[in-house]
Amino acid sequence: MPGIEPLQPRKPTLAPAPGASPTALRLVLGAQLRRLRGEAGITPDVAADRIRCSTAKISRMETGHSPCKERDAADLLALYGVTDPLRTAEFIDLVRRAGQRGWWRHYADVLPDWFEPLVGLEEAAASIRTYEGHYIPGLLQTADYAYAVVRSGHALESEEVTRRRVELRLRRQQLLQRRDAPKLWVLLDEAVLMRPTGGARVMREQLAHLLEMTELPHVIVQVAPFAVTAHTSPGNGITYLRFAMDGLPDVAYIEHLTNATSVNKQESTDEYRWILDSLSAQSPSPAESRDLLRQALKRYSAGNRLSDGSAV
Repeated sequence: MPGIEPLQPRKPTLAPAPGASPTALRLVLGAQLRRLRGEAGITPDVAADRIRCSTAKISRMETGHSPCKERDAADLLALYGVTDPLRTAEFIDLVRRAGQRGWWRHYADVLPDWFEPLVGLEEAAASIRTYEGHYIPGLLQTADYAYAVVRSGHALESEEVTRRRVELRLRRQQLLQRRDAPKLWVLLDEAVLMRPTGGARVMREQLAHLLEMTELPHVIVQVAPFAVTAHTSPGNGITYLRFAMDGLPDVAYIEHLTNATSVNKQESTDEYRWILDSLSAQSPSPAESRDLLRQALKRYSAGNRLSDGSAV
């Protein structure tokens, strides 16, 4: 498709940046621990015995799902034969940075454990690709649309908790305004445009905002028609993140009803990348998709003659 290039195999070029998010640094740290253990020929059982923990914890550390203490890191480095003081000091510094708290911890009261990794990874991503079959992705939602989405899933919560959830969602969007903003490539199922989330007024404002965001050079939106998703649909939402930091693999984040799964093994991420590439190739181009967004906006604008929330 003109103007759209499928993702190519990643070629890391940069070391962990000083401003990288703790979540991303934990992945880098874990990958390095796994590589060093493999090079030393040490089994997870032996590593676990050295720092007096379970093999499950070693696995969680190596996949970036658990933090690593400085003392444990020092013991593991010694076990793996890392004796260079400078290299050890750099590694311990990485451990410290990976253990810091990100800004999103301020929202720990409304941030599920299974969703926190995505927020941290978004901060470090060079590119974010996402497929959504139910709602506009959170990074592109208006406040009123976000409110409607949050209430639909948490109708019994207090208004204050809802406000906090919406505030977190809007805070995440600030990364798109950074000078080094990641490239955001969104695939929307056609059903998202047909679903009047929040009513006609909210949808009008949301679609107008979406069109405005597509004018940014680093934001791409494609609409995947029913004819395409009927044959090539992942079912659940997918977010695929790629990073500029050396040692950090691509991550595919798959949403479920009440939790999510993240994978970074290449055989798994390759499959999700293929799904997104296939959907993109079969869908209308970004320019054609903007026309579809404008048509949807006109339909909701015609809803001025209807009561808000009516089907359009």
